[in-house]
Amino acid sequence: MEIRQLRAFAAIADSGTFTAGAQRVHVTQAAISMQIKQLETELGTKLFVRAPRRVILTEAGEQLLHRARRILREHDAALDEIAELAGAERGRLRIGTASAMVTADILPNILQNLRKQHARAEITVLSATSEALVEQILAGELDIAFVSLPVEARGIQTERLSEDQLVAIASPRHRLAKQRTVNAYTLAGEKLILGERGGNTRRLIDQFFAQAGVTLSVSMELSRQAAIRRMVEEDLGVGIVPLRSAREDVEQGRLVRWWIEGAKINWELGIARLSGGYESPMMQTFVSLSRKHFESESENGSCRRAKTSTRPKGKGRLRR
Repeated sequence: MEIRQLRAFAAIADSGTFTAGAQRVHVTQAAISMQIKQLETELGTKLFVRAPRRVILTEAGEQLLHRARRILREHDAALDEIAELAGAERGRLRIGTASAMVTADILPNILQNLRKQHARAEITVLSATSEALVEQILAGELDIAFVSLPVEARGIQTERLSEDQLVAIASPRHRLAKQRTVNAYTLAGEKLILGERGGNTRRLIDQFFAQAGVTLSVSMELSRQAAIRRMVEEDLGVGIVPLRSAREDVEQGRLVRWWIEGAKINWELGIARLSGGYESPMMQTFVSLSRKHFESESENGSCRRAKTSTRPKGKGRLRR
């Protein structure tokens, strides 16, 4: 039983198909099929049953998957520990991010500072949804990830880094562009451009409107905040996004921002990693740099909001 076989087996089990599993471990479908065949021959039992659109784990496969994940985590931790013995500048860190804002604006600065202390380290970055990133951490394919909170998966510990309020945005050409606030009923009458279902941000939005007792008219569901802002800028609908992501467009006049009456809907960003897992010196440095960045950003943002905020007072709040 080889590590590469166990990694291939776990990739197929997590992704549901041989094709997707092969892509995860960067081999051909023929190669991954051969690895699984060799593993099944050694074990003397089938690990998968092929269904029309996916593969299903047999009872033996389910038993092996639990052990395989533990073996792979221990294997990767051992490699990290040994790499650290060669010097603090070495090591490996596999980072995931579910936020385009983090990828474009924040992560480059953190990684630049990380390189100063770990010059010869192997650093990789992967973008995906929060749910997919958590699955890859559990599967031993990622070490740490920036995700939308909360995360409810067992075996994962999280730490909140940042909080931002969701606001409504519209084109300056919108008939209500000069208003400062809108309510749930007004928004329900608009063609809304929202993030895709399954994410925590969309869940908070749907929860708010459900509690208000109104039905949404969603014209577009997009995966990226930048795409939502661009569609809204073209006056194709009204969006609901984190305030920070729209601040520059609002300040430069490309969008207008409305506070949402009767609600305080917060979007939270955090880091996720294995509970009780090995944390290399490089991961500890990365976490420390991430904390410092967001603490500094929060302090600067608080000063800025104190000077420029025009949010009406005395409105009700809806908390999670």
